[in-house]
Amino acid sequence: MRLLNDPVRLLLTIPALLWALSFHEFCHGFAARMVGDPTAQRYGRLTLNPFAHFDIIGTLMLLFVGFGWAKPVPINTRYFKHPRRDLIIVSLAGVAGNILTAILTVLFLRFFGEYWYSLTGRAGITVALQMININMGLAAFNLIPIPPLDGSRVLEAFLPYKYMEYYYWLERYGMFILLALLMTGIIDVIFDPIINLLWHFLPY
Repeated sequence: MRLLNDPVRLLLTIPALLWALSFHEFCHGFAARMVGDPTAQRYGRLTLNPFAHFDIIGTLMLLFVGFGWAKPVPINTRYFKHPRRDLIIVSLAGVAGNILTAILTVLFLRFFGEYWYSLTGRAGITVALQMININMGLAAFNLIPIPPLDGSRVLEAFLPYKYMEYYYWLERYGMFILLALLMTGIIDVIFDPIINLLWHFLPY
């Protein structure tokens, strides 16, 4: 909740937040379209417009807790020619988009950081750093294999059919499990190793 005590930093975080959520969902929709599923496009979700992807609870969670979600892009796996492979591609597309954003921001700061600072001061650097932090946080959180997060869809793609009934049970109670993990602090044990691993993707 530190952002609540720092309204300037809160304001400077909003651009990173809107981009991270919008680009994450856009990547899901774009990947789905590439493997044959036009559902996201039909519902107007193949867009970078943040209002098309806005979920108030997920946005506030990401802003103040450090992880959260946008409104999921609709996917129809019946369009997939290779269901398991395509499900993995679509599920990881959002995470890949967030990691790519973080990497490009790091590169931008490496090569143009001084010039950017001369133009924008500390405010511009804060925006850039938040772009890295928010995108890496969103990517890491979504890799946790608990429904409805993207990691669970990857898990679903690898599960033998005989275990699918357990996955569907988990899917019904996924949000409650995530809230319980959050309240007990267990989610940090899961979350921290993932985000530390993702930081290794960043060029320094």
